[in-house]
Order: sequence, then structure tokens, then C-alpha cells
Amino acid sequence: MNAIASVEPASSRTIQAGGREIFVTESGEGPPLLMLHGGGPGATGMSNFSRNIPTLANRFRVIAPDLPGYGRSSKGLDRKDPFGELARVMLGLLDALGVEKAHLLGNSLGGSCALRLAREAPEHADRLVLLGPGGIDTSRRPPTEGLIHLLDYYSGEGPTREKFEEFLRKDLVFDGAALPDALIAARYAASIDPAVVANPPLVRPKDLSNARALDLTLDPRLSGLQTPTLVLWGVEDRVNPASGGRSLQERMPNCDLYLFSRTGHWVQWERAAQFNAATIAFLSQSRGSRT
Repeated sequence: MNAIASVEPASSRTIQAGGREIFVTESGEGPPLLMLHGGGPGATGMSNFSRNIPTLANRFRVIAPDLPGYGRSSKGLDRKDPFGELARVMLGLLDALGVEKAHLLGNSLGGSCALRLAREAPEHADRLVLLGPGGIDTSRRPPTEGLIHLLDYYSGEGPTREKFEEFLRKDLVFDGAALPDALIAARYAASIDPAVVANPPLVRPKDLSNARALDLTLDPRLSGLQTPTLVLWGVEDRVNPASGGRSLQERMPNCDLYLFSRTGHWVQWERAAQFNAATIAFLSQSRGSRT
């Protein structure tokens, strides 16, 4: 199945937000849901959530941007404070769209952005859904092999189809054979955009002195963040360890945690039906409801 071609966007445009040009696709009607993709090479808003947007758009106004550095948005990313820059730009995007408050859903890098945004501007975050977010316990453990492969993709000989396919099939998901060739081809083509190659959004830092600054779990404000949060994590995640889910739950007062067996870093693709159902049920709860 070609998971990418099955998605028909309702409308797409480029918007000036936070000093950047952000390409955004909107689908559906209802409460606003900002969906933030991960930081892997070739990622875009629509490709990252191709198995989710058609279902979620039946209940929500789905807003799926290409994050700065990716897809058809402005290239480059502040590597000293990537989560902060992303949160600032996404707040600008919501303002440009006239959205005062939205549900925030983020995968990996997008999860870090969503958590940072909710922490900095909780009045703009209704509910949070985090999928294997980055920046969790990173100062207390060495980087995983999967994360190293992600950050080194543009290093050495540069991006290659072999390097890209190995990352997606071995690091991104539990069952690499399940990934369609068309999905890999489309994302690889996006990853070798000359503008991205010239200025990759994420690379392995030579200086690790700001590792603590990038560890979101070290912020004492998490314990006071009242935003209802659902954390979804694959037990076999080779990029961001699933132990991060429990770490978040211990720190956040309104945090539910679901762990998926035989699932890697891409919960929304590998377990799409369960992900869609859990997300709809969680986001449809009224404020203050825990049932």
C-alpha cells in the first residue's frame, strides 16, 4: 500500500510565522489539532502522519506543518536551542492562523516542540499527545545507536539511499519489512533536497556542553504543568528509549502513559488504528475529565 498517496490534503499554503516561511496543510473541521512531525531525514507533516490525518480530520481541524528545516518550509534550525526555536515558530503559526488554543500532538522532535510549547505558553495548549519525544533524560544516558544514525545521516560521505533505508528499516520501526518501498523513496528524495543537504536541521553536536539544557526532564516547571497529557511509546524504540515515558509520568501531574509491544519509534504508523483510537478518545474528553 502506498500510504503517502492515499492522503488528499484539503488545503496547503505557505505562511510567514516567527520569521520563517512555514508550509502547512489543513484538513477537516472541529477543535484545532496541531500535528508536529519528527526530525528524521526527509520528514514532512503529511508523510509523517499519512496513516492518521484522514481519520483525525473527521473530528478535528488538523494543522500539519513542515517544521523549520524540513519539507517546503524555511531551511535551517537553531542547533543550540532547537526545541525553543520550534516552539516559538509554532506559536507564531497558531497566531497567524487565528488559533488561540489547540491540541498539540508531536512525534519525536515534534514531541519535544509540543512539550516545550506547552511549558512556555500553557494557555495555548489544550491537550498534549507525545509520541516518543526527544529531549527526555538525554543528560543521564548516552545517545542510542538509532539517534546517532539519525544525527550522522548528513555526515561522512553524505546522504545515500543505502544509509537512509537502513535507518528507516532498522531504527525507525520494529518490522522494517513492513515499510513500503514508495514511502522510503519519497522520504529519501526529500532528504536529498540540495537546500537541506547544505543546511541539515539536525546533526551530531561536537560540543556536548549544552546537553543538560536540551534535557526537558530537568525543568522543574514540568511538575506544575497541568495540561492533560497522553504519552505513547513503542517498547522497542531504538531512537528514544521507552523508559522516557515513565520519566515523564513521574514528573507531570496529569500524564497518562501507553506502551506498545513489538513497536518502534513510529507508533503512529506501526500501530495506526490503536493510535488513532487512543488519540481521538483522549482529545475528546472534556477539560477536567479523567474517564
